[in-house]
Amino acid sequence: MSEDTYRLAVIVASTREGRFAPTVAKWLATEVAQRGDIELDVIDLAHHPLPLNLSKEPGPEDIAALAAVTPRLEQADGFVVLTPEYNHSYPASLKNLIDIHYTQWRAKPVGFISYGGLSGGLRAVEHLRPVFAELHAVTIRETVSFHSPWGKFDEEGAHLDPEAGEAAAKAAKVMLDQLAWWAVSLREARAARPYGA
Repeated sequence: MSEDTYRLAVIVASTREGRFAPTVAKWLATEVAQRGDIELDVIDLAHHPLPLNLSKEPGPEDIAALAAVTPRLEQADGFVVLTPEYNHSYPASLKNLIDIHYTQWRAKPVGFISYGGLSGGLRAVEHLRPVFAELHAVTIRETVSFHSPWGKFDEEGAHLDPEAGEAAAKAAKVMLDQLAWWAVSLREARAARPYGA
């Protein structure tokens, strides 16, 4: 990895059966593949069920689940949270992931891709911003949102409407450019001076 590249962890938040999230994740992977500055790591919470109660002594399954996710969050220079909107907010699986980690988010940037009905998942994003602020993460202002996207993508994650697809690609580029700036700058800052010291 060069000085100008960064590790981006994409967190796929939905765990529901029949979820749309993998389609959006494929779309994002295609956008990222066109760049040379990102080392991509997709963390799909449907494939990594995490413990719900860490107030008790973690069992072997809990330890194994955390070992599959926690180091990847630690190694990431930045994050994209890919979330649907459920009842004007974000999924419980995502809140659980956020709450059982702490230092992994500190002084790192977080971008958002959302989807949902008329709001495109933006209410979920607005709920996430103060949560990440509490964890000392920096949220990227620009987002990508898909409004009522069902039936508008093919199986490979390509948008079926060229005009809408181009608009989404432009929004992704702006967000990823901003993430790149923050990810590289904050990585250099953390290396020079530990955060909070």
